[in-house]
Amino acid sequence: MLKAISPIDGRYASKTAVLADYFSEYALIKYRVEVEVKYLEALVHSGLDQLSVLKGRTQELLQIHKDFDLKGAEKIKEIESVTNHDVKAVEYFIKDKMEAMGLGGHIEWVHFGLTSQDINNTAVPLSIHECLRNVYLPEINAIIDILKQLAEEYKGIPMLARTHGQPASPTSLGKEIMVYIERLENQKNQLKQLPIKAKFGGATGNLNAHKVSFPQLDWRDFADSFVASLGLSRYHFTTQIAHYDDLSAVFHAMQRINTILIDLSRDIWTYVSMDYFKQKTVANEVGSSAMPHKVNPIDFENAEGNLGMANSVLAFLAEKLPVSRLQRDLTDSTVLRNVGVPFAHGMIAFQSLKKGFSKLLLNEAMLNEDLENNWAVVAEAIQSILRRESYPKPYEALKALTRGAGSIDKKRMHDFIDSLDVNEEVTAELKAITPQNYIGYID
Repeated sequence: MLKAISPIDGRYASKTAVLADYFSEYALIKYRVEVEVKYLEALVHSGLDQLSVLKGRTQELLQIHKDFDLKGAEKIKEIESVTNHDVKAVEYFIKDKMEAMGLGGHIEWVHFGLTSQDINNTAVPLSIHECLRNVYLPEINAIIDILKQLAEEYKGIPMLARTHGQPASPTSLGKEIMVYIERLENQKNQLKQLPIKAKFGGATGNLNAHKVSFPQLDWRDFADSFVASLGLSRYHFTTQIAHYDDLSAVFHAMQRINTILIDLSRDIWTYVSMDYFKQKTVANEVGSSAMPHKVNPIDFENAEGNLGMANSVLAFLAEKLPVSRLQRDLTDSTVLRNVGVPFAHGMIAFQSLKKGFSKLLLNEAMLNEDLENNWAVVAEAIQSILRRESYPKPYEALKALTRGAGSIDKKRMHDFIDSLDVNEEVTAELKAITPQNYIGYID
């Protein structure tokens, strides 16, 4: 761990360990084995007479991937050291297993008609699909649930809003958190609706070898059904590799979610700096090596940094992967191996956010003090009621009172109201407005 080059596998290894089952070298090999074995099973059930003898052995064949473990992956790496080809090593591993099962006469059906990218461009999308479903989306839901709890808790807490960094019409703290809930929910739902596709069509995407060998079968329908059985959908027109447009859309959707969380991290950080929130202290923790009093909002800073790292990689993946020379070049291969990197930085960020939220302590007195110091923010309310009453030039009257006039307190605002030529009912209505209750709809 201490010699790890990336903090993903070093400092933050415990926070990203769950992703090893989806994006490690072992995971990639495991998914390749699964695709190869399930493809062979699908061939057995395709109606080919040559494979009818295997119909009673498919459960044994499927056990090759179900029982796959680190020892199996290590064996494949040994084979790869000789073949210098990672997918061919998987093919030889499965053939060896079939030989041991007494099925040596059928081993040439392993990887029949396929190219390496049929395996890679199915295995990697499958790993992304399962990670999104099993890890990523549950993490996003957990953050949304935390925000919903906070929004409910803070629903009735009035807060001074700031537009352009300046005091603006009041809001509620709970409603401001609801803004992020709605944004995250929208983007999460868009992400869930995006199809994740596999390329499964032979050497240049046309199922040439399949068709020439068994022209009586509808191999396009076969490929569609096989890929669908894995929970994916199939590209119909490809070169030797996937064009990755679907993964680009997924990565962009993840970017948008991360960007929202960066925005949230910065807002909470700012509220902490304004003393709207204090933070729970942890015994023996140090906030600053020089200043003993400090309790820094490091969790939100850590989240922001890791979300930024994730987005930079997601942007590169989304931009690079869809581009390949003619029917293929190899640049996607090494790049695709980094697909777990943005997931990992996201995972670190999600955990930092959850930790940060658990340490927040609302300082309601400071929120109220800020409101009391800014009675000018009810000017909008007053001029709106005056407009309703057909009062001449109400905006200009309030502008003259408040714009650049320094602090406006309750007394000064009420003195202004008393100076207006309106009836007693309107005067009472205007005086009933405060920075604390002028918050509109908050749920």
